[in-house]
Amino acid sequence: MATCVFCAIVSGETEGHLVLDEADFVAFLDVRPVFKGHVLLVPRQHVVTLPDLPAGLRDGFLAAAQRIATAVVDEFGAQGSFVAINNTVSQSVPHLHLHVVPRTKGDGLRGFFWPRTTYADGEPASYAARLRAVLT
Repeated sequence: MATCVFCAIVSGETEGHLVLDEADFVAFLDVRPVFKGHVLLVPRQHVVTLPDLPAGLRDGFLAAAQRIATAVVDEFGAQGSFVAINNTVSQSVPHLHLHVVPRTKGDGLRGFFWPRTTYADGEPASYAARLRAVLT
């Protein structure tokens, strides 16, 4: 879809700090991360919500999510991760995406209020490269 920002990242039309680039899925850093290292996992195929994801992609999607959740903990020294999918409500981009957010006890994240942070110049490329190295 030409108007979908995630489809544009998947196709390479729009820059994204990719951390995973596979046949069926792409993962990249969120441009407005809750915490640095916040990753979005999307299927290459444009689907809007989790119920729309074809059955043949479900296992691969979850396997990629597991790998990313492990990578953000291992690479960034997090104590765990927050993994979430919004379906329609609170879904800022209408393309299925799974959030993986590195977490540390006392990090200030409470419930579903997600304050956002920003990267300094050059930081997204560094964070993406670190995760790519762990995921390959």
